Amino acid sequence: MKIMVVGGGGREHTIVCKLKESKNVDEIYVLPGNGGIAADAVCVNIGAKDLDKICDFAVEKGIDFAVIAPDDPLVLGAVDRLNAVGVPCFGPNAAAAIIEGSKVFSKNLMKKYGIPTAAYETFTSSDEAIAYLKNSPYPIVIKADGLALGKGVTIAEDFAQAEAAVRSAMEDKVFGESGNALVIEEFMTGPEVSVLCFTDGNVVKPMVSSMDHKRIGDGDMGPNTGGMGTIAPNPFYTEDVAERCMKEIFLPTMHAMNAEGRVFRGCLYFGLMLTPNGPKVVEYNCRFGDPETQVVLPLLESDLLEVMQATAAGTLADTEVKFSDKAAACIVMASGGYPTSYKSGFEITLPETLAENERIFIAGAKAEDGKLYTSGGRVLGAVAVEQTLPEALKKAYALAERIHFENAVYRKDIGARALAKEK
Repeated sequence: MKIMVVGGGGREHTIVCKLKESKNVDEIYVLPGNGGIAADAVCVNIGAKDLDKICDFAVEKGIDFAVIAPDDPLVLGAVDRLNAVGVPCFGPNAAAAIIEGSKVFSKNLMKKYGIPTAAYETFTSSDEAIAYLKNSPYPIVIKADGLALGKGVTIAEDFAQAEAAVRSAMEDKVFGESGNALVIEEFMTGPEVSVLCFTDGNVVKPMVSSMDHKRIGDGDMGPNTGGMGTIAPNPFYTEDVAERCMKEIFLPTMHAMNAEGRVFRGCLYFGLMLTPNGPKVVEYNCRFGDPETQVVLPLLESDLLEVMQATAAGTLADTEVKFSDKAAACIVMASGGYPTSYKSGFEITLPETLAENERIFIAGAKAEDGKLYTSGGRVLGAVAVEQTLPEALKKAYALAERIHFENAVYRKDIGARALAKEK
């Protein structure tokens, strides 16, 4: 089969590497891909949001199945467009992708159907939002309504920070139109868990749980990023918690979307907070998380293509989704200065050989004359799979130490909370 993957980061590299293991995959094209992905698939210089060119390419190449990995093309309707020209896809249509495309929509959905989440208010006026914040308890959470590359959330410690966040989003338009509306919600406490689920609108099949580390600095200090590292499974996500999440959150969300006429088929991501009052939804994503994918898919033992095809066809109930009981860790190596300003173009030196349980997933790099150079904020993920989490973390950090590029930075405490919990 000819497969097309839309996207160009570490998540897409991970998906490509897992798809390559499928017995039914002959060729993989990635649009636009990156310098690291080019070693594992054919990269085509078509942007992930250029739906016209994506559809033309799919028809011209006779693509048998497409995987739409990033949020932007999903929200823009890439699946609808490709389905219209006869290409089956993994990913939700635009009507269902709104669950990530609009935080106002998703919060209202949870309120309507009784799905546990933080108390909130929505605003379309900065004056009204600021007036509300004057009498609010702190800390408080401010979220841009639309897509913002994982950076549209501010945890404000006091009114001054909250006011600045509102003005930045609504008046300065730092997130563009995504900041035209805001969700302001209560600050929840507890361990965070990411659970990615395959769903075809009939059943929900969760993947192994994971824990992301969003802040740039050790000890969860500094600004939010797209994610600086992950571990799986998440030790806070016990069998009892999983059972409760299925009953109170996962299935109710699927049924709610069905009731709204927005049947979700694809990967539905649940960002959860295990609060003292039980698990609550922090956010939904309409696709694989990044960098959660980098630790979840290496643990998948089933054929990814078969699972994706079943999800698209509505036959997921008849398809096995099996994960290893091992542990995985991902250390994200970034360019110094990320997530604000950073320099690119530095040569990346990778180890000549990798052990069977080691992976390097490239996120932001370009290839020139047989060499790799940095071209993004998050450059790559050093990943290891081992029998236990301590072993996986030790191996992943040892791998990161064998990778070199100028101005490289990475957190030294990925998995620290998980290890403390295990002890």
